[in-house]
Amino acid sequence: MKIFDTHAHYDDKAFDNDREEIISGLHNLNVMAVTDIGCDMKSSEEVVKLTKKYDFFYGAVGVIPGECGDMKDEDIDALRRMAEENEKVVAIGEIGLDYYWEDNPERDIQKKWFRAQLDLAKELNLPVVIHSRDAAEDTLNILTEYFPGRRSGEEDAKEMCPGVMHCYSYSLETAEQLMKTGLYFGIGGVVTYKNAKKLVRAVEAIPIERIVLETDCPYLTPTPKRGERNYSGYLIHVIEKLAEIKGLTPDEVADITWENAKRLYRLEKL
Repeated sequence: MKIFDTHAHYDDKAFDNDREEIISGLHNLNVMAVTDIGCDMKSSEEVVKLTKKYDFFYGAVGVIPGECGDMKDEDIDALRRMAEENEKVVAIGEIGLDYYWEDNPERDIQKKWFRAQLDLAKELNLPVVIHSRDAAEDTLNILTEYFPGRRSGEEDAKEMCPGVMHCYSYSLETAEQLMKTGLYFGIGGVVTYKNAKKLVRAVEAIPIERIVLETDCPYLTPTPKRGERNYSGYLIHVIEKLAEIKGLTPDEVADITWENAKRLYRLEKL
């Protein structure tokens, strides 16, 4: 079994006391690749440092909607440099829209910088990591504009991999529309929660070839470890739940999602 954690935040302060210990032990838990994801300019710089320190770490650089209020054009230039100068930066993210928090930037500002970072990803020919909360309609409209996919509804995951919907939480109906864009779906600890019936229904319908594993650590710890700090070693619980939903073995889930993650981040030689 080889596990690929496609969305982690090991740059987070929650790991300041034992980051080296945690990361150095991941191989013993079959975690053979991790993509660490930037949330703002500072964390994106830390992501780059982690990719240089650990050979099995890759990175995404970007600014989440909640942190985009003070963005400037120079920040786009800085993200461009980070991506161009570091071959292990494999995506732009996490970027998107978040209407859940009242103190987040105004919606028009969020859309402006979401589009600016999507433009950057297109310019650099990199996939995107999408954060979307309580913003399904606007997110779908923008992504459909940027990634029209095959509007007939036909799908080919191997050919179309513009990015991933991080921590997918919307309905089956929205998933069906998003699948037409070619995006992958990041599934993590939430799928193990008792109140995740809507997500389980969506996961039942999403082809396993379009699913990748993620922790979002240190957040969203899966059952039965809820209340603890999350990390990639707990992905086994997500794998077991996906195996149950899909009627597969855990090894099959790990193997298929490993290949999916390689395609998503264009790491075919991994």
